[in-house]
Amino acid sequence: MDTPEPAGIQIDQQPGYAIRRLHQISVGIFLQEAGELGVTPVQYAALQVVGNQPGIDQRTLARSIALDTSTTGGVVDRLEARGWLERRLSPQDRRARQLFLTPAGEQGLADTVPAMLRAQEQILAPLTPRQRTEFMRLLLVLVTQNNDLSRAPAEVAGR
Repeated sequence: MDTPEPAGIQIDQQPGYAIRRLHQISVGIFLQEAGELGVTPVQYAALQVVGNQPGIDQRTLARSIALDTSTTGGVVDRLEARGWLERRLSPQDRRARQLFLTPAGEQGLADTVPAMLRAQEQILAPLTPRQRTEFMRLLLVLVTQNNDLSRAPAEVAGR
């Protein structure tokens, strides 16, 4: 197989470039929809996981949303400073901190969900319903099969 000359490579035909652009677009749409709430996509993910799993520890949260622990720490710090998350000592391990939504955090999450859903709809709007299903199926294959290659692999259920 011949390797193309660097000058012959079209950047907009490369999957990595297209994925990066889609991520930029996705974040832009999310912030357009949820910007007035002051929530980023990563903060939303943290709030949703803590809301779904009250008492989750910070390390498990990091694995759940595929972030490194120091980045997750910053996200938790900002949400705690905002009064949306609370850290509590774990009764089983005094070194671990469990995370819980505060009442303000529960309300913030509830307020963010409609904006998040609008953003998801807008991201997929150019696709037909059948294309959306196929896109999501293929996207999840790529994410799942390449998970271990990430600098911050997500914890995959059943593995």
